[in-house]
Amino acid sequence: MSRAFDAIIIGAGQSGPFLAADLAGRGWSVALIERAHLGGTCVNDGCTPTKTLIASARAAHMARRAGDFGVRLPGEVSVDMKAVKARKDAVVGASVESLTQWLGGMETLTLIEGEARFVGRREVAVGGETLTAPKIFINTGARARIPDWPGIEQVPYLTNTSMMDIDVLPEHLIIAGANYVGLEFAQMYRRFGSRVTVFDHGKRVASREDPEISDAIRQMLEDEGIEFVFETGDVALEKNGEGVRVKLTASGEARAIEGSHLLLAVGRTPNTDALDPHVAGIEMDSHGHIPVDDHLRTNVEGIWAMGDVNGRGAFTHTSYNEFEVVADNLSGGQRSIAGRIPVYALYTDPPLGRAGMNEAQVRNTGRPALVATMPMQKVARARERSETNGLMKVLVDAETGRILGAAVLGIEGDEVIHVLLAHMAAGTPYSVLKQTVHIHPTVSELVPTLLGGLKPLE
Repeated sequence: MSRAFDAIIIGAGQSGPFLAADLAGRGWSVALIERAHLGGTCVNDGCTPTKTLIASARAAHMARRAGDFGVRLPGEVSVDMKAVKARKDAVVGASVESLTQWLGGMETLTLIEGEARFVGRREVAVGGETLTAPKIFINTGARARIPDWPGIEQVPYLTNTSMMDIDVLPEHLIIAGANYVGLEFAQMYRRFGSRVTVFDHGKRVASREDPEISDAIRQMLEDEGIEFVFETGDVALEKNGEGVRVKLTASGEARAIEGSHLLLAVGRTPNTDALDPHVAGIEMDSHGHIPVDDHLRTNVEGIWAMGDVNGRGAFTHTSYNEFEVVADNLSGGQRSIAGRIPVYALYTDPPLGRAGMNEAQVRNTGRPALVATMPMQKVARARERSETNGLMKVLVDAETGRILGAAVLGIEGDEVIHVLLAHMAAGTPYSVLKQTVHIHPTVSELVPTLLGGLKPLE
């Protein structure tokens, strides 16, 4: 059996559904194929559920700190993990249901559940039938990478996906990976009440960040009772009763870590293996990503790749931006991802907001630059809320005055970073922001003061 469409979209993450709706709105016949749940990682086992869980963890944390604010609570604070999970499930379920109803109401859009694979340059097989279209868009996303450590197949382990099914409190959660996913889960479960140990082959947490940012993140998490083990190697796993034993070397010395649960957060693998892109002549890189140009086009005419699968962003916001670029191009526009400013956040509490280049990247350009840092203790809003962890940092081109990069680790850092991002996108010199009057008392009001402390980057 074969069906013909104007467009086939494989995967319903943060690009696919919106592109499907856009094209259906133009009157195109569109097939949107999804093997699991609409919304992809973000809605089902990424942004939406984890930030919901983080909110519950923060509530527990602030309840324990109530006395710091002169508030007296009766009895000890406890966490009902079944209720926490139920709240998370309700938020996720509402998002999926809303997306399903929205897409299901479109006359020329056909939702197809199943695993898609290429059987020709313009042909896709799914659920026992073949679909054809002159335009095909890939939005299959990525999944947690499973390392090939000895014993991995013999032990129960968790990923960001299976972690969503947990409704009990791990006695001792061991996390492999001290980067963004691992750090968020580490703080979250420590606040729920678990003992947490994080190990990583590197020398510091959030290794993409500048050392002082990384050190500040580590310090605030250690202050909450999280243990870190760095420079690890020779990792092997074995069962330990109902739990797991992680055997490794740390800075060259043998060590074993015993825990009740193991969470793997050591990177992501693009979902291309079951897609058979080579059948359509689509090139892939050594990591399994599908390379694209600045307009999201693959090497095969009429086939595009958006979102995590192309290796050009791996964030919800970059994936949505890629839908916008593709939709614009299909209408005759010229939007592209060339020059897109990298921007993201780490949702520890307080969060880290990041935009543009870090210090190492600025140094590698060889251009003269200015730098300034400021501890969050100087921010009145942070002091008023007794949340003074973190710092701000900004890097500026010494010749043009344009902001090259910024990091805001601290209260509302994920929002404050947009103040700097807006000026970066507009290309205005930092002096414009420095001379702008901000509202008091806010976190953003200290950005002009931060810029007033710029000094040559030596």
